[in-house]
Amino acid sequence: MMLQTTKRALRRFLLEKQFLLQPPEECASSAEAMRQRVLDMIRHLECVQIDPVSAVRPNQHLTLAARIDGYEPAILNELLRKNEVFEYLANAACVIPMEDYPIFEPTRRRLQQRVQPHIDMISTIAEQVLHKLENEGPLPAKSFESNQRVHGYWDNVNAKTKATSHALNLLTDAAQIRIVGREGNQRLFDVTRRSVPVELLQQAERIDKAKALEAMMQKFFRAYRVFEPSDPRFGWQSLSAKERREAIDQHVKSGEIVQVLVEGLNKHYYILASDMERLSAQEDEGRARAIENEAELPVHFLPPLDNLLWSRQRLADLFDFNYRWEIYTPAVKRKYGYYAMPILAGDRLIGRMDPRLDTKLGRLTVQLLQIEPEIDYTDGLRESVQRALESFAYLHGAKTVSVEQCTYR
Repeated sequence: MMLQTTKRALRRFLLEKQFLLQPPEECASSAEAMRQRVLDMIRHLECVQIDPVSAVRPNQHLTLAARIDGYEPAILNELLRKNEVFEYLANAACVIPMEDYPIFEPTRRRLQQRVQPHIDMISTIAEQVLHKLENEGPLPAKSFESNQRVHGYWDNVNAKTKATSHALNLLTDAAQIRIVGREGNQRLFDVTRRSVPVELLQQAERIDKAKALEAMMQKFFRAYRVFEPSDPRFGWQSLSAKERREAIDQHVKSGEIVQVLVEGLNKHYYILASDMERLSAQEDEGRARAIENEAELPVHFLPPLDNLLWSRQRLADLFDFNYRWEIYTPAVKRKYGYYAMPILAGDRLIGRMDPRLDTKLGRLTVQLLQIEPEIDYTDGLRESVQRALESFAYLHGAKTVSVEQCTYR
């Protein structure tokens, strides 16, 4: 079976599933209701990517704040402390609902095999770290003292890491310990057997590998919603190109996913069969909203690792928007700024803004507000973006916002 649709309908469907088609949900009436709303959002998105870089706030907090009005980082930290979510590798390092812990067992075993030789090289230190956590945990990395420096497998030839920090990272990858809280930039560690519910640990021990991998594939489908097999992260299982194509064919034949032919594209995307009705609804909705009041458009500023941005090719195909995170680009070669955040206005990506937050002065500075050349930056659209900037600043604790440079046609 093959569906035919337009770029606009497919991207509106995707935005709806990402909770980005409308303004952020209104804040909850109580702390408990807000905590539940954040947990429900993580469940709906399937996972939220973690990154420590913080031009304003880290990626995981900006992702949630774009979707939930009144969101505060303390809420996610509380969910982590209460073991309602866990951190591990999905799309990359992510916050994941705790009930999914068992299906990640194949991933854990794969990583354990990869890092065990590195753990063996510093076995004495690793054992000391485990012993201290057993007796005193949860503990931050600064609680572990070591004068020894080693080469981490992520270090370049000249870099060296404190041996205990290296051990903490390796043991986390191997799932012997896990991150159970965050205090600023400090991660709190504890042994896994004490911080994961017993029934989930038992399920992980008993789970059939094939069933776990299929559950992971289904989780990937729900997280991406619009997907195709050329993405090397397809299924979050390190599959070859051939294996990815075979997985697509298998799920098409089973009727779980359907092929989508998009007007103007020479490639196919896929969606869950259960999402066909919502895609059809967006085709009708998109036609009804052909003319919109730009002064009332919902505007979101998306962090570089937001769920919507996971596939750069999908952005180019559906939004006609080319995005590159320039954090690793030398400063003199950057075009938009090292933390340039895509600007979503309605169902279009219209440009980027590169923010810096000064928490001491309570000031948000936008070093560059860039609007794509083909966008007609009308007074109404400018009004929507300015209002969104003021809301963004307020949400993140800034009393004032200023734009140093603005480029538009």
